[in-house]
Formats: sequence, C-alpha cells, structure tokens
Amino acid sequence: MRAAWIAKEFDGKAAQYFGYLPRARFAIRPVPNDLAPFYTAGRGGPGTYWLNTYDLPSRRLYNLTALTLHASAPGHAFQVPIAEEHKGQPEFRQSTYISAYGEGWALYCEHLGLDMGMYTTAYDRFGALGYQIWRAARLVVDTGIHAKGWSRERAIAYMRRYTALSDHEVETEVDRYISWPAQALSYYLGEATILQGRDKAERALGPAFNIRAFHDAVLELGSVPMPVLTDRIDRFIAEGGRGPYPELEM
Repeated sequence: MRAAWIAKEFDGKAAQYFGYLPRARFAIRPVPNDLAPFYTAGRGGPGTYWLNTYDLPSRRLYNLTALTLHASAPGHAFQVPIAEEHKGQPEFRQSTYISAYGEGWALYCEHLGLDMGMYTTAYDRFGALGYQIWRAARLVVDTGIHAKGWSRERAIAYMRRYTALSDHEVETEVDRYISWPAQALSYYLGEATILQGRDKAERALGPAFNIRAFHDAVLELGSVPMPVLTDRIDRFIAEGGRGPYPELEM
C-alpha cells in the first residue's frame, strides 16, 4: 500500500515535470515466489512494478520512496512505455534496453525526487541517501570482482561495512554483480550524463529552460548510447530549449 501511495503522489506532480505522459499504466505486484529469495528489492517495466515481499523484515520501508521513483514512475515503468509508444523511432530504440540509458534515467529519477518534494520525511531522505551510498559502494565491488579478483566473501564484507542494506540484500546484490559484469557501473555513467546535460542546459538557457521540455527531449529518444543522448541535449540547447512537443510545454 505504501508503494501505491508513493506512485499516486507522483501522479499528482507529473504534469509539472513532464509534457508527454505515457498512455500505458502499471500494476504493482509481488515478485513470484520462485524468484523472490534471489531477486533484487524491486524492478519496473512496461505494465508492472515488481516489489519483493520475501523476508519482509529485511526490506527497509525508508528505502521505498527512492525505489518507487526508480522502478515505477517516473523511472522504468514510465520511461519504457514512452519508448514503446514512439513509433516514429527506429524499432531498436523502442525495444532495446541500453543499461546506461535506462538505469541512468532511473537513478536520475531518484535525484529528481528532491525537486518534486517526494521525500516528505527524514526517513525518506535517509533512504535516498542510503541508496546513493549503496550505488557508490557497488562501483567498488563491481570493479573489485571483475578487475581486481575479489572473492564473493570480500565483496559481501565490503557491502556490509559501507551500506545500510540488510544482510539478505547484500548477498543477493553481490551475486547479481558477479553474474552481470559492469551493470552496476552503468547506473552512474548514465545518471552523470543526464545531470551534466541538464546543468549545461540550465546555465545556457537561463530563464528559457523548461524542465518538462528537457525531460521530454531525453525520453523521446528511446534507448540510446550516451554520446547520442549528449548530442540530443546539445541540440536542445541550440534550439533554444524547445522540446519535441511544444504544445505540451506551456
């Protein structure tokens, strides 16, 4: 119920930050029982925001606002349907998932939660900061495992020492990094590209900067490599901050 409440709170703010809103909606469902013991805390996509209800005492409620922004709206369950609805884009942009773009966008949405006033309590803010620490720590763990020869035990010990995750989540996350090289690194590469592009646009455009137009320009692309995203933001600036749907940006 708490996740649904957070998602509806975003719905009430969405038009202030996005011109184009996806037609597709999403349901909130528990991760299936056969996957849940080994699955991450939550994951979103077209039609569904999966929440892991396995071992509930290990799921910290103060993380839920950041997780919901990341995995549901305006994160994965918002971004992916927009890509699928843009039939004017090449098919691979509608259906391919480039991790730096998709995860970078979702991580940016956690940051955007500050602008939107979504972290309404000190606990919510603590959860968001804890997620930032987790994402920083796993840059070390991902690199340690795949470039420095770290053992699983060393990676688990590092995550236990430097994050606020429960022991269960530490172990499932480390196993994820072992099986998916560099995926954890892609998050910050994508978020940094979007944040740097937004900062550049805000400084260049000044009062002409429109946050809805900027977000529409980023999401209208579909899934693309970071150089393509950077080029689009540069074009957004060169065109005076005009987004792809001027009629929605007033």
